[in-house]
Amino acid sequence: MRIPRSRHLAVLISGASLLAVAACGSSSDDGGSSGKDDAKPAAKTGGGSSAPVTVAASTNVYGDIVKKVGGDRVEVTSFISDPDQDPHSYEADTRNQLALSKAALVVENGGGYDDFMDRMLKSAGNSSAEVLNAVKISGRTAPPGGELNEHVWYDLPAVAKIADRIAEALGKAAPDDADTFDANAEKFEAALKPLEDKEAAIKKAHGGEAVGITEPVPLYMTEAAGLVNKTPEDFSEAIEEGDDVSPKVLRDTLALYQGKKVEALVYNSQTSGPQTEKVADAAKSAGVPEVPVTETLPQGKDYLAWMGGTIDSLADALGK
Repeated sequence: MRIPRSRHLAVLISGASLLAVAACGSSSDDGGSSGKDDAKPAAKTGGGSSAPVTVAASTNVYGDIVKKVGGDRVEVTSFISDPDQDPHSYEADTRNQLALSKAALVVENGGGYDDFMDRMLKSAGNSSAEVLNAVKISGRTAPPGGELNEHVWYDLPAVAKIADRIAEALGKAAPDDADTFDANAEKFEAALKPLEDKEAAIKKAHGGEAVGITEPVPLYMTEAAGLVNKTPEDFSEAIEEGDDVSPKVLRDTLALYQGKKVEALVYNSQTSGPQTEKVADAAKSAGVPEVPVTETLPQGKDYLAWMGGTIDSLADALGK
């Protein structure tokens, strides 16, 4: 099986504790993506005097969802949080391993996206932490003969399932606050409903229309909106894996925009290279609207605002 670029994440061990993820993207690592989450809690919890539940999340997407469910009864460390960095070039460090060694709950994406989490957790010697794997919770699997799209945070029903499991895990760690965690999860899931309604509205207005992508990142969103991805699979797979695209596949991809065969280009703005830049230039030259998507939360936005804004941008582009 071919291994997509997002599965190239490898852990390098130097001495006893220094671990790093092998770079596989085009942008550089600034080494500053391992801070505590500053997302606002969804609701105050029951005022217990016990210490908050310590949680380690592979990205700030899951860190934010944990904060929405856990409120002020959780202390979350998100490892990948720089909106200007290609997540696949992220370098984990000893601070990450320390956070994992103390975590009662670990939330990872899975599906090969962040395998460094499992490797570091094993190295940290923390066998008591409960580990939630978002891909497994989502129930998403690879299509027959195809590759798994591991970007399940763009799948709103899957995110609701993940929130439920987070509430369940936090309730085990802090039983006195279990009811509050459940209530917060219900509140978060209710806030997802308007986003699903937005996708349904796009489907009603534009269902069956063609779009192009650079990587599979937004496909759960575009599929929910009833849109048809026309990008050659060999192009998006090569870009995701960090491989060169063949001249023929690149020509076929560029022809989608030069011939205005798609209504929008939905592209991953956190990764770029000569071939994706050619696609973006072709779309711009042809007047095809562009919809940027990211793999981590932009600065100052929570999951709901981020995803809602992305869906709005998609609707606006199609409306043009």
